[in-house]
Amino acid sequence: MSDFHPLPAALLNATLAHLTRFAPFSEMAREHLEWMIAHLSLAYFPKDAVLLDPSQGPVPFFSVIKQGSVVGEQVAGRAENEGANWQLTEGECFPLGALLANRPVANVYRAAEDTFCYQLPAAQFAELLQRSAIFHDFCTRRIAHLLERSKQAIQAQYTQAAIAQQPLSTLLSSVIRREPVTCASTEAIATALAKMHAENVGSMVIVAGARPIGIFTLHDLLARVALAKQDLSAPIAAVMTREPVMLSGHASAYEAALLMARHGIRHVLVVEGERFLGVVSEKDLFSVQRVGLTQISINIRTAKSIAELAQANQEIHALAHSMLAQGVGAEQLTQIITTLNDLLTQRLIDLTAPKYDLADIPYCWLALGSEGRMEQTLATDQDNGIIFTAEAGAHETARTKLLAFAQAVNNALDQCGFPLCQGGVMASNPKWCLTSEEWHNTFSLWIDQGDPEALLNSAIFFDFRALYGEEKLAQDLRAWLASKAAANPRFLHQMAGNALRNRPPLGVVRDFVLAAGGEYDHTIDLKLNGATPFVDAARIYSLAAGDTHTNTLARLRAAGAALKMSPEEIAAWAEALLFIQLLRLRNQHLSHAVGRDMHNHVNPDTLNELERRILKETFRQARKLQTRLALDYGL
Repeated sequence: MSDFHPLPAALLNATLAHLTRFAPFSEMAREHLEWMIAHLSLAYFPKDAVLLDPSQGPVPFFSVIKQGSVVGEQVAGRAENEGANWQLTEGECFPLGALLANRPVANVYRAAEDTFCYQLPAAQFAELLQRSAIFHDFCTRRIAHLLERSKQAIQAQYTQAAIAQQPLSTLLSSVIRREPVTCASTEAIATALAKMHAENVGSMVIVAGARPIGIFTLHDLLARVALAKQDLSAPIAAVMTREPVMLSGHASAYEAALLMARHGIRHVLVVEGERFLGVVSEKDLFSVQRVGLTQISINIRTAKSIAELAQANQEIHALAHSMLAQGVGAEQLTQIITTLNDLLTQRLIDLTAPKYDLADIPYCWLALGSEGRMEQTLATDQDNGIIFTAEAGAHETARTKLLAFAQAVNNALDQCGFPLCQGGVMASNPKWCLTSEEWHNTFSLWIDQGDPEALLNSAIFFDFRALYGEEKLAQDLRAWLASKAAANPRFLHQMAGNALRNRPPLGVVRDFVLAAGGEYDHTIDLKLNGATPFVDAARIYSLAAGDTHTNTLARLRAAGAALKMSPEEIAAWAEALLFIQLLRLRNQHLSHAVGRDMHNHVNPDTLNELERRILKETFRQARKLQTRLALDYGL
């Protein structure tokens, strides 16, 4: 039971001041807030009183907690299932999903202590959705709305130290600074150079009709003309780079930057269908940045020593700081970090392999774990393996050579700032330097006969990705694995059971369940307890759908579509994971900035009110995903 009291006019200003401390009310127009407050009532609920129950029918009120706290119970019987409960505190709104769908709640809402709630009748809630676009956006995209606000706040924290740059979310069509300078493929090199000088450009695009077929840059002038002593009367086609990298004008600056890094180039052509729009250079993307994305990739590709690559790793960290300042999203930033780390590892292998007799051994270096998923943050150790083939009777000879080579690469990566894996998941471990047949047998054993503990320890191996060498070895293994895993429901059931052992750290008495004692007392492990529930569930659904993606968000999106999941659900899970990743990146950077070891542990007391609220919401989304997983696998 509760007592209802309309708000006296004298309380309007006090209520306004209180509500505007919380999202979305802090962003709403005053007229909309005053309209809402005029229709509010104040309800009191004593401790243990039920506010809402599935049996009560469609929800009659939109509620905001004024004082006290409310526990949401996913199932009946609190004593048996406290792990499935969560807590709502001052300023939090509920129950949005049920109100929007005009249905009963799916959970029981109970007062955890004496509690007061502002309540807005369902009819006025619907009208407020029409009146206020900000309120509508919050109610229909709550996690995304809160995440956007947090990203803006994080960006503001870095503004003073940031380098002014072109925002990487910008469309390429708006980055182009001038009309393209072009010439025909038959034009003489001298004529093209004169035109470049007259137009004051560093690149010339060669066209056939209106279609780009090549590009010539000042870098080409040195390498292909001056040093090669090329006749300047020869056609420009003789020295141009054919099949230049092109992107649509609707692509983002981020996509162009990533392509530049991957290919070690400084220019991308922008097209719209058959129409050539112009050229975007690295300078356009990073107008005054001291060390750009492409420059780091070039530094890596041309490095001659471990010391130079260790320096490049520091440049990667500095770039990540700068991109955080720009507001680059966690999905893009982790892919950029992984791409550069890939290049660094590939260069180390290039420098190391010639010292070993590997010419006759087809092998592929495998990235595992977060690198395999393209989700590396700034604090990452090594997870890698090798797949190879050899003639009958020559397996052990080949393995011996590969293990010596892998040991050198693992040690060099350690010197570059990628610590050795404490669990021994490295290519230098004979357990993970296997022939194609041995990898098939290993996965078959896990899938067909593996016990839960063995599967728990092997999970990251299902995220493998080819990094260097004979990529087809990894691709064939991935294709086989996709069909093998999808055909074994027992294996998927055990994987789901393992995933549910790691529950998001939401408390019932407190906001969060925190670590007690040890180096990271009173903290939350954002990797283990935050990101991992999403990673594990996405891996299972991907394997069940026979999908070959390794990235968590790509897995959720592809498997979700294949398994008929709600796009809204998938979007909410994705946004929740992205916030956790963003928080991890910021936490790691701040630790590094004060000379501490980077880690994934955060003390929630150091977060502001908005961040704590979003973190709670992300953990609720993780619980919803785990609830879906439990229902799908009968757990």
